[in-house]
Amino acid sequence: MKDNLALLKVIADKTRLDILNILLNEDSYVEKLACELSLTPATVCYHLKKMEMLGLVKCSRSQFYIMYSLNRELFEKPLYEFIKTDRIPVSSTEKYEKEVISHFFRYGKLTHIPSQRKKREIIMKEIAKQFEQGRKYSEKEVNSIIHRFHEDHCTIRREMIGFGILGREKETYWLTENEKNNNC
Repeated sequence: MKDNLALLKVIADKTRLDILNILLNEDSYVEKLACELSLTPATVCYHLKKMEMLGLVKCSRSQFYIMYSLNRELFEKPLYEFIKTDRIPVSSTEKYEKEVISHFFRYGKLTHIPSQRKKREIIMKEIAKQFEQGRKYSEKEVNSIIHRFHEDHCTIRREMIGFGILGREKETYWLTENEKNNNC
């Protein structure tokens, strides 16, 4: 990843892009590049060395000159090869949900029920992780599970049903199919 980042930073320079464009057409040497770009040979040499260190260009001796050529193998790779990472980025949604959960839970207990609907839904889904998919619960069992998090089990139970997290028929409750996918 660091190598890819360094490579992209080196390419993100107008002078270096100009040099690379010239080398796309033909191999060249410092003095010729300097003349074509109206730069000093020292400036061109500086940029070529940076690109050579990262493998963008190759150099070889040809009589009196050091010839520079494009590393075509590197440029034939698709762009995604340079931007992909090994780590899995955390989505902004996941980050927001974790932030909400950490704000409203202390030592495993819900400090208070959020007033904002979206935050309340996140909290209810977090509590729903305690329920097993496919299992039927009595109202007493539901209250007992919810009570581990907050004393107002009636409000939380009602909210979970309202958000479609829990299903209810008479005094039997279950985790809905919507939550099956969220708990996996």
